[in-house]
Amino acid sequence: MTKKPLRSQAWFGRQDKMGFYYRSFLKNSGFPQDQFDGRPVIGICNTWSELTPCNAHFRALAEHVRAGVLDAGGFPLEFPVSSLGEVTMRPTAMLFRNLASMDVEEAIRAHPLDGVVLLMGCDKTTPALLMGASSADLPAIGVSGGPQLRGVYRGQIIGSGTNIISMSEQLRAGEITLAEFHEAEAGMNRSAGSCMTMGTASTMASMVEALGLGLPENAAIPAADARRNLLARMSGRRIVEMVHEDLKPSDILTPAAFENAIRTLAAIGGSTNAVVHLLAIAGRVGVDLGLADFDRLGRDLPCLVDLMPSGRFLMEDFYYAGGLPAVLRALGEQGLLHRDAMTVNGHTIWENVAGAACWNDQVITPFAAPFKPDAGMAILTGNLAPSGAVIKPSAASPELMRHTGRAVVFDSVEAMHRAVNDDDLDIDASCIMVLQNCGPKGYPGMAEVGNMPLPAKLLRQGVRDMIRISDARMSGTAYGTVVLHVAPEAAVGGPLALVRSGDLITLDVPARSLHLHVDEAELSARRVAWAPPAPPADRGYQRLYVDHVLQADRGADFDFLVGRSGSPVPRDNH
Repeated sequence: MTKKPLRSQAWFGRQDKMGFYYRSFLKNSGFPQDQFDGRPVIGICNTWSELTPCNAHFRALAEHVRAGVLDAGGFPLEFPVSSLGEVTMRPTAMLFRNLASMDVEEAIRAHPLDGVVLLMGCDKTTPALLMGASSADLPAIGVSGGPQLRGVYRGQIIGSGTNIISMSEQLRAGEITLAEFHEAEAGMNRSAGSCMTMGTASTMASMVEALGLGLPENAAIPAADARRNLLARMSGRRIVEMVHEDLKPSDILTPAAFENAIRTLAAIGGSTNAVVHLLAIAGRVGVDLGLADFDRLGRDLPCLVDLMPSGRFLMEDFYYAGGLPAVLRALGEQGLLHRDAMTVNGHTIWENVAGAACWNDQVITPFAAPFKPDAGMAILTGNLAPSGAVIKPSAASPELMRHTGRAVVFDSVEAMHRAVNDDDLDIDASCIMVLQNCGPKGYPGMAEVGNMPLPAKLLRQGVRDMIRISDARMSGTAYGTVVLHVAPEAAVGGPLALVRSGDLITLDVPARSLHLHVDEAELSARRVAWAPPAPPADRGYQRLYVDHVLQADRGADFDFLVGRSGSPVPRDNH
C-alpha cells in the first residue's frame, strides 16, 4: 500500500526559499535536519493553565506524550489552545466552548501537522478539543488528564461538586459551622486532576473512550497514578501509527460509535451535559443525532455504576473495579454494543474489552442486579418543551418522578438568588421552581445554574429535593429532580418564557412529558405581551455567540461550524 504523502512536507519538504524559512526558524530550538526529512509531525494540543486547576499537571503529561512520539519516530511539537476552567471562569466556561473549538480547528489547519494528541481534562476542554479536531479531521487521539484522588473529610469520603453542593446546603441550614466547611474544603481536592465524581469531566473522558477516540482505560485512571503517564506515552506512540494509517476522526465517529456512547452514558449514570456535547460533536462530523436518540437508546438501560452524584463511590474506586472496559464488556454481553466500531488503537471496541474484568461488583454492578434500573437519560417533551428537555433519573428522587405542582417563577439567576433566602417567599415543598432566561442565548452560555439552591426556610424544615425546571444546565457533579435544557429557551420566546407563578405544571418522567396547565388562549395573550430580554452584549465574542448559537437540542454549537471542513494545506502567500 502506498503511504499517503505527509501534509507537513508541504512546509518542510521544500528545497527553496520558503523551505529554508520554515525549517530555519524551528532549528533555533535545536532540531536537527533529519527531523524535517519525512517524519510525521505530531501536534500536542495542550490545555494547560494555572487558571484551570484540573489541567494543572498537563505540562508533565505532555512530556510523556512527547516521549511516545519520539519512540515511534515522530516529530512532536506542542502548542497551546484556550483552556476552559469551570471553577474560575465567569459567566460560564460553556460560553467559550465553541471559541476554544475554533482555536483548536484553526491551529490544526494553519500549522504543519500530520496528526494531533489532544490533552483535555476540565469538562469543557474535552468537547471543545473533540469538536475542533473532528472539524479539521486529521488523525487525532484523546488523552484525558484523569480524576483527582478521593476527597477525605473526618474519615469520610467526599466528592468534588457533589459534597460542595450538599455541604453548602448544610451550612445554609445551620447544620455545620463555617470552620467545618473550610476544613472540608482542604480535604476535598487532594491531587491534580478533574472532579473525581461522575461529573461532566469524568463523563466526557468516558465518552472519549466509548466513542473510540482514546485508548482503553482513558476514562478512569487517576491523574496521580503512574499509569496515566503510561497511557499518555502510548498515545504518543499510537498517533504516529495513525498518521501512517490515515486513521481520522471521521473513520471512528460513525453512527454506531455515537450509539455506543449514548448507551454507555446511561450505564455509567453520566452527566446531562454530555447530551449537549455529543450532539455538537455529531454535528461536526455530519452524523444525524437528535435528542430522541438518547431516549430511544438509553430509556430502558440500568445504571451499573454506583458513583457520586447518583451513588456512593468515586472515580478512583471505579478504576480499581475495572473502569470503563468492564462497563463496555457488560453492554456488549447484553447485545447493547456495536462490537465492530473502530477505535484509535486500530482494534474494534469489542476486541479492546472482551477480556475486561470487574473486580468489585459493588462499584460496577451486574446487569442482573443493577445499581439503579431504567436510569438512562430521559428526554421530555410537551407544551412546555416542544423541542425537548433533559432529566437524569439516576440522580432524581423517585417520589417526584410523577408530580403536579404550583410554579414559583424566577426570571433571572439574580432574582432567584435574592428570593431563595427570603423567608417570605411563597413556596412549599410541593411547588416547582422555574428559572427563565438562562439558556444558550439568555445567560448567555447556558450556565450551570439549573440545580437551583433550595429555599432556606425549606432546608430548615428538612426538605432536600424539589422539582426544578430551567433552560440552563447543571453541573455533572450535581443531583436532584432537575429538568434542564428546556428548548426553545425563554430568551427566544419559548413556552418557558410564558410561565407565571401560580401556574400548575406536571412532570411525568415515565410518560416523558412536561406539561403546563394553561389554556392556549391565555398562552397566546401572554405571547403577545412578551418582549425579549435586552441582549447581553453588543460587541465582541459574546455578540458573536448570541447571534449564532443554536438551541440546546442541537448541541448549542454555532450555526456556521456545523459540518466537517477538513485540513487542506493553507495557501502559501509568500
